[in-house]
Amino acid sequence: MRYVSFEVDGRASWGRVDGNEIIDLGAQPDAPEDLKAAITAGKLDMVGDSPRRARASVRLLPVVPNPSKIFCVGHNYESHRVETGRDKTKHPSIFIRFADTLIGADDAIVRPAVSTSLDFEGELAVVIGKGGRNISESEAMSHVAGVACFNDASLRDWQWHTNQFTPGKNFPGTAPFGPELVTLDEIADLDKVQVISVLNGQVMQSATLDHMLFPIPLIIAYISTFTPLSPGDVIATGTPGGVGAKRNPPVWMKAGDTIEVRISGVGTLVSQIVDEA
Repeated sequence: MRYVSFEVDGRASWGRVDGNEIIDLGAQPDAPEDLKAAITAGKLDMVGDSPRRARASVRLLPVVPNPSKIFCVGHNYESHRVETGRDKTKHPSIFIRFADTLIGADDAIVRPAVSTSLDFEGELAVVIGKGGRNISESEAMSHVAGVACFNDASLRDWQWHTNQFTPGKNFPGTAPFGPELVTLDEIADLDKVQVISVLNGQVMQSATLDHMLFPIPLIIAYISTFTPLSPGDVIATGTPGGVGAKRNPPVWMKAGDTIEVRISGVGTLVSQIVDEA
């Protein structure tokens, strides 16, 4: 199944994708108020009388607009670790994003006026379906509601002010997330899923998930050891090599550019770049 969060006629809702239409499950009188609440209540498969919306008639929101926590994994592909010159580590590198950085598939990435070093990072995002603490690797995937495309767009100069990533990763309007939440039964072999980033028609990043240094079950187990995971929490699982910052010369996104994150079996997330007003 595939699910979206969206806005129509000034109302936020959520629903299930059916071809070029969206079944507006949020319009039902007894429906959970948003996709996160539906995940929490275990009502993603709810049925009933729901209006259908043409995809073109709605504005897509971030798949989960209001996650309690967003975790990002740094240097999780060998190609990216090598290009950054990072040493190998025994544990995943985890940093945090804020929910107000998220944008939907119909929104533009905003390059802030204080920086010209806007970089792309195509990633697979995991959305937690069942919460827990001290989740084992063997049980980890049963805690996943689904996956989606994610772009961990980064302001590299602000990221490199110190050895802490937080400033460069948390400007508003820099984290496209969507277009759809895809349940795992839609994906035949998760390890063979390919993550590709395309900037203005040129492939910049490409790798399959089996090139991750720390696979998804390990990441879930690791994070849930130091903090409880809740339904709707998001884990961006890392980006392959090929980022703009490590090219010679560096390639920075600018107003008018188009960046696509293509993930096989999951979807394509297309974002335009605009300058901050």
